[in-house]
Amino acid sequence: MSTSPAGPPPPADGLVSAARRNLRELAHGLSHASHPSTPLLAGAPKPWQRMLPYVVVLALTATFIPVTINILTTQYDVPGALAGALGVAQAAPLLMLAHRPLQAWWIIFPADIAGALVVLSRSTGPDALWPWTAPALIAYLFLLLALGLRETRRTVVGVWVVTAAAGAALHLVAPDRAADSALLLSILGAVVLVIGAAVRERGEATRRLAEQETISEAERAQRTLLEERTRIARELHDVVAHHMSVITVQADSAPYRISGLSEPAQEEFASIAAAARESLGEMRRLLSVLRSDGTEGDRAPQPGLDRLQQLVEATVRAGLPAELSLAAELGEVPPAVDLSAYRIVQEALANVVRHAPGARTQVSVRAAAGHLNVLVVNGPAPKPVAPLESAGTGHGLVGMRERVRLTGGTLDTGPLPDGGFRVAARMPLSPAVSPSAPPPSEDL
Repeated sequence: MSTSPAGPPPPADGLVSAARRNLRELAHGLSHASHPSTPLLAGAPKPWQRMLPYVVVLALTATFIPVTINILTTQYDVPGALAGALGVAQAAPLLMLAHRPLQAWWIIFPADIAGALVVLSRSTGPDALWPWTAPALIAYLFLLLALGLRETRRTVVGVWVVTAAAGAALHLVAPDRAADSALLLSILGAVVLVIGAAVRERGEATRRLAEQETISEAERAQRTLLEERTRIARELHDVVAHHMSVITVQADSAPYRISGLSEPAQEEFASIAAAARESLGEMRRLLSVLRSDGTEGDRAPQPGLDRLQQLVEATVRAGLPAELSLAAELGEVPPAVDLSAYRIVQEALANVVRHAPGARTQVSVRAAAGHLNVLVVNGPAPKPVAPLESAGTGHGLVGMRERVRLTGGTLDTGPLPDGGFRVAARMPLSPAVSPSAPPPSEDL
């Protein structure tokens, strides 16, 4: 027997489902505060502003407890002990208005209903308010104002509906009471809740506007930074890249332009061209980083300890007698330490070429006690010659220190008694910096 596919639910079922869903949301809103228990004006700049909510709730509590007890005993002829209990139950929770108004409502609302039932059993005058006494009504308005300032629209609407329904039910219990305050509380409560909600929404709009202005300021700062990085990249490209390209072209074309070059001279020009091309490649990677917004990492493999042999050989071809002592087993070297070790050796050798050409240099890389030790030591220049650079900026040593610091290591540099220089770096082989630390910046 075949069955027809189920059609859409009847409209009545949809209405019932929607009503149940709204009731569940309303119950959740009435039972769960929509904000943390942070006091009102907790973020105010001045201390007296932060203390103001506490002063107000203390004043309200100190006022309404004795007033409520006095009204219950004089106008409604409630016994003193019972009047005291009702006065405390209806007014003491006002102390919670500064940080937990919804929890205060769960105490005050049943206490007001209990007070209305007690008043119902007492003989009162024709002008006595019922079901809500005058102190209870006014205190309840302050409670509704606190709720409007802190809770969501669904919660305050639910509070108003429950309050109006309770007032209507009590009115039906004793419709002959002349001075009915249920309608009065419903009207005044709606006005107070609207005022509180308007103030709260205005405060939220102001806060969102301030956050948007902060975000806009950060975006402007980021845009300025990107523009500056682009300008630096453009200048590097226009100046340095041009000269490096000229060096590469001249070194490549020298054997064809100059006749009679010996084989060692041709190899020297080839070495110069290769070094220039490698420098151009690294500078292009640096320029791509400067021109980007920093969201994409460099996809090109970074040099590391596996390229130290090539680096030292290129230095030897440049006329610097250098020796490399690299341990066969270094273990697992973190990428940041691997790159930093290569850059430190590269900068140290470049400093020897610039400031002590021809000096014998020893490069040593060892692993000991969970650290990678990099040592570059050069002697004095074999003969007094003018250095290739008469004055340095000191950026090379600063860059070394920055790289070592970002890996959590130490760096020791300084001249030797015989006129040489020593660079010693010690970097941990296990991560010693937080993941939020920025990676070492690439030097040109």
